[in-house]
Amino acid sequence: MQQRALPGMVTAAVITVAMSLPAQAATDAQKSFSPYAGRDYPTQVLFGDVHVHSGLSADAGGGGTRLMPGDAYRFARGDEVISNTGLPLKISRPYDFLAVTDHSDGMGVITDILKGAPNIMADPYGRELNAAFNAGGMTAKKAMVGMIARFAQGDVPEALNYQPGNPAYRSAWEDTVAAGREFNEPGRFTTLFGFEWTSLVNGNNLHRVVLMRDNAAVAEKVEPYTTTPPVGSPNPRDLWKWMQDWEALTGGQMLAIPHNGNLSNGWMFPLVDDFNKGKGLDAEYARTRQRWEPLVEVSQHKGDGESHPLLSTDDEFADFETWDIGNLDLSEAKTPDMLSGEYARSGLKRGLELGSALGVNPYKFGMIGSTDTHLAASTAREENFFSKNTPEEPRPERATAVAKQNKELGLVRQGWETSAGSLVAVWARENTRGEVFDAMQRREAYATTGTRIRVRFFGGYGLDAADERRRDIARVGYAKGVPMGGDLPAARKGSAPSFLVAAMRDPDGANLDRVQVVKGWLDDQGTAQEKVYDVAWSGDRVPGEDGKLPPVGNTVDMSVPTWTNTIGAAELTTVWTDPDFDPAQDAFYYARVIEIPTPRWTAYDQARFGIDLPDDITMTLQERAYTSPIWYTGVSR
Repeated sequence: MQQRALPGMVTAAVITVAMSLPAQAATDAQKSFSPYAGRDYPTQVLFGDVHVHSGLSADAGGGGTRLMPGDAYRFARGDEVISNTGLPLKISRPYDFLAVTDHSDGMGVITDILKGAPNIMADPYGRELNAAFNAGGMTAKKAMVGMIARFAQGDVPEALNYQPGNPAYRSAWEDTVAAGREFNEPGRFTTLFGFEWTSLVNGNNLHRVVLMRDNAAVAEKVEPYTTTPPVGSPNPRDLWKWMQDWEALTGGQMLAIPHNGNLSNGWMFPLVDDFNKGKGLDAEYARTRQRWEPLVEVSQHKGDGESHPLLSTDDEFADFETWDIGNLDLSEAKTPDMLSGEYARSGLKRGLELGSALGVNPYKFGMIGSTDTHLAASTAREENFFSKNTPEEPRPERATAVAKQNKELGLVRQGWETSAGSLVAVWARENTRGEVFDAMQRREAYATTGTRIRVRFFGGYGLDAADERRRDIARVGYAKGVPMGGDLPAARKGSAPSFLVAAMRDPDGANLDRVQVVKGWLDDQGTAQEKVYDVAWSGDRVPGEDGKLPPVGNTVDMSVPTWTNTIGAAELTTVWTDPDFDPAQDAFYYARVIEIPTPRWTAYDQARFGIDLPDDITMTLQERAYTSPIWYTGVSR
């Protein structure tokens, strides 16, 4: 007869098995039974946009944008909205987080201009803008471009120069904060408070997005800082001082994110202090900039700023969405000597050189993307391109229209050059304001050019080939190394760092072509060098005699347009060891993930509107992601 165990009764068989196990082994098995117990590293990748303008920004509202901060948040969380030109508009998938960051200079003025407030109508230029902006369309666009040009040259009338303390200024900020408070849903959708500090010195772009970690009660305590003296300043040092004072006053936390260095004409990553008669930078500048600016927005609708083909001559992927004819308002033409002060990779290299000289690296930054949309609707996908300014919302002629020009200098920028926009991704423990901010602060963040590629990047000395086959990539990476944004410890004698990179395609996007590691280092003469390594790729391609990997191919069908994922790979993972490592040389490493070719927004416009665009217009592209770097500090031999 079979013996049955009654509730609470232990059978002899159970006793026998239990007694056959070593007591310590049984205890250890119990302690480690759940592989997730005690895990405290970030496990969620969150996608969002931290550079969005609503109708409260003077240039956006002047150009016809009537959607406000609340509309921007509704759209980002997945709601359908009616665009500023009356078209239904919806995002493909909700974002995880968003920041509405309207311009601080002139905050609130556009509302008074549009309604014809007495102080505006008393000024001749105010009356001119009131008429043009209310007329809408291209009339409003022309007036808006002219207003930006006057702001760039410091020629805004006092009546329009709204500053903190102005009732309309305060009201606009309160409206922004109220929208962020209303739409924040911890765990589902995060809103961050911020603004854009719009430093524009003689047309040279030095803009920063300023973000806050804190809640609405803290954000309301102080109105945003501007660039116009005597209340504000265009000097980044003064912005950093204001941020320090704000933190001391409120107990909150802030960071600033430079963007569009490609339109700064060499000013974004300087070797000298352009605000102090060109004197050399000092250690205080380096420490302060590193403290307040942990990230750079490397890609957005006004072009990609990772690198330039004249700076990275051996990099066949360096010429991507390139804007290089002049500064922001095209008041000055671009010259080749300006480029190294504009692009992120050259900025990182300059950081190594300055760090060696000053003892502190001022350009130790991670990389993110955003859209810089002025529609209050953040779209970054090519097939959902709504431009980034209301006058260029979908219409047949927008690709060939003149977006901006300087006839005297012969500089012209056409509509097709506008990019669809980019996104920021962060690795966080949960979707909350603090977690998103902290991920950006520690640089565990990366940029994509609109796609939602998932990328992990770790560096360390204990990583080996077996780790690339593990499915628990993060567990291995955090246990054996440091994540993107981190610092490698000093190398042991005879060792070289290895890097674990794992990339997975956007579930709704294209397959992956390849994964690359971009390295920058200081040579024995103290000059920064760079090299791009192909470390993982799809298919059975073999590098040629020149070391270059053959192209992945192209499946784009321009008649639809569409593409197929019959080439490329859904995911690529590898452990790569630096074959050229020198323990005495300072270095940085970041991963670049590149998709197979897909249609650009211009291809979709051509098909949808039934038009033939000129042959010189770019019709396909290879979307990509850039991780934040990992740094290594050299040790003496």
